[in-house]
Amino acid sequence: MAFSPYSMVFIFFTFSGAFLAISSTSWFIAWLGLELNLISFLPLISSKTNLLSSEAALKYFLIQALGSAIIIFSTTLPSMTSNLPLTFLALALLLKMGAAPLHFWFPQIMEGMNWFYSTLLMTLQKLAPMFLISYLTTNLLCWTTISLSAASSAIIGALGGLNQSSLRKILAFSSINHMSWMLFSMLINETSWVIYFTLYALITSSITMLFSFLQAYYFSNLINPHCLLLPKTTSMLALFSLGGLPPFSGFLPKWIIAQEMISSSYFYTLTILLLSSLVTLYFYLRLTLSSLSLSHSQNKHTTLLKASPLKTIFLSLNLFGLLAPSALFIF
Repeated sequence: MAFSPYSMVFIFFTFSGAFLAISSTSWFIAWLGLELNLISFLPLISSKTNLLSSEAALKYFLIQALGSAIIIFSTTLPSMTSNLPLTFLALALLLKMGAAPLHFWFPQIMEGMNWFYSTLLMTLQKLAPMFLISYLTTNLLCWTTISLSAASSAIIGALGGLNQSSLRKILAFSSINHMSWMLFSMLINETSWVIYFTLYALITSSITMLFSFLQAYYFSNLINPHCLLLPKTTSMLALFSLGGLPPFSGFLPKWIIAQEMISSSYFYTLTILLLSSLVTLYFYLRLTLSSLSLSHSQNKHTTLLKASPLKTIFLSLNLFGLLAPSALFIF
């Protein structure tokens, strides 16, 4: 897709706000970074010609403004070293990243965006709040709050994706489910969740790029006669990678986190995460089988795929797990 110079400027400030919040040495500078990120992202998703994107922009502004107000409110409490202010701060950051049970806004806003800005919402917009919330894990009450949010994100992200026909909502609930893995890995060590987030962002970007190429936003778009078989098949394999099916690339970060959780004796939480991953793989498999079995016949002039270096790189990301030696991923 083509970007205007104004869009490039707003995208630059969106990235700048996120990295300002990450690299800040005080909560005030972190709050400024979050606000810069918010103000720069709103013009990107709003459109005068699309009512859905305008509604999504308004909802996103209200939710993020509520999270910022809670952050400011937490600073008015007696001491930033006590449990209550830090708990409010953790809840505000969980709201900003769309973690359950504060996830109610995330699938609705995803529904009003195109694939590129949906990718930013699922990846970049979660980066700064997750870095900031990782600084709160040393507090016992915050640790408990993050654990409960991670467990509920695993369950809600898995069950919410069932019986969905919108591909953007399916990826939204999948993102909520992946957030549970990242939050639990954050409680163990910072390196694990950074590795998980990096691979998750790359795999998600590859899937959204494929759906953008197919102009597929709903399940019905995958079974129309103009949908090419090869990119549709690769997009389905990318969904398996996102679900963590071995031996695709998405299995590697989950394998790392599972090993770390076993070493830390988090057996019950690991059971919840694995069962929720099975549910996500179930609706990915159902989507794949239905899409391929209901495909219309295609003539020889519609089966060609225009390749490009960027598409080839993104497609190969999901097959990296077939080539990577397992010894590199064992700590």
